[in-house]
Amino acid sequence: MWSALLTSNTQWVLMSTMVLGIAAGTIGCLAYWKKQSLMSDSLAHASLPGVVIAYLLFARKDLYLLIAGAAVSALLGAVFIQTIRKNSRITEDTAMGMILSVFYGLGIMLLTIVNRSAGGNQAGLDSFIYGQAAAMVRSDVWTMIILACVSIMIVVMMFKEWKIYLFDPDFAKGIGLSLKGMNVLYTLVLVTTIVIGIQAVGVILIAALIIIPPVSARYWTHFFGKMLLLSALFGGLAGAIGTAVSTLGSGWPTGPFIVLFASIQFVFSLVFGIQKGILVNYYQFKKRQKLAQLHAQGVGK
Repeated sequence: MWSALLTSNTQWVLMSTMVLGIAAGTIGCLAYWKKQSLMSDSLAHASLPGVVIAYLLFARKDLYLLIAGAAVSALLGAVFIQTIRKNSRITEDTAMGMILSVFYGLGIMLLTIVNRSAGGNQAGLDSFIYGQAAAMVRSDVWTMIILACVSIMIVVMMFKEWKIYLFDPDFAKGIGLSLKGMNVLYTLVLVTTIVIGIQAVGVILIAALIIIPPVSARYWTHFFGKMLLLSALFGGLAGAIGTAVSTLGSGWPTGPFIVLFASIQFVFSLVFGIQKGILVNYYQFKKRQKLAQLHAQGVGK
């Protein structure tokens, strides 16, 4: 049963999804504290039309071209979101929802046209919706690992800058840190993480891999640095375990299993987390209730 894990291709895919999970957890932590978790969902969906348009322009399924198309489309979505927010009364979350719907609808429309064209249904572009990690070749894996590591290193090497940017933008501006530059860098690493993950887990589920690990980590610590490490750990574990389990069955999808194990981590954190977990809250409630009863008895005497 475990022989599938011993194959060279499976080990490469497992390594790539684990690194992807680490990157998603790391970048997701930035999105969490920036209160833009929905941004990852919006940009993930916004990347779909770029994938299809890149295929239509070059008439071949080349991963580098498709990733470039996805990146351009996602960045265009980010520009639209910021433009709508700055030049209208529409709130940021509403703008994100609009871009998500419009771009994803456009992507599905284009995908339908491609699939109905001669030979279009052989392109396999549907795999970008739900992901198909098992179809990745070694060059795809190396591309994913390198870009994921670059995103991780940008966060790690600029840890102090990210901390100031997220928690005290006024101080950051005062010391000469460019908020506009940090916003651009944040968008770039977020888009990079999204576009390298859409082949493995798809445009729908990559957002979940970015959102769930930091939320899970939040139940264990209040400190940004520790949360960053925990979020990366949760993302990496979800990627590795989800991929490993998906190899045990014939045709089992990798992306949904990765998100499933990320969700299991969240439920565990929700219940047992030492920072506002359900059990901790219940214990504290009972303790306060008991103290109130003792205080009432003392007053009564």
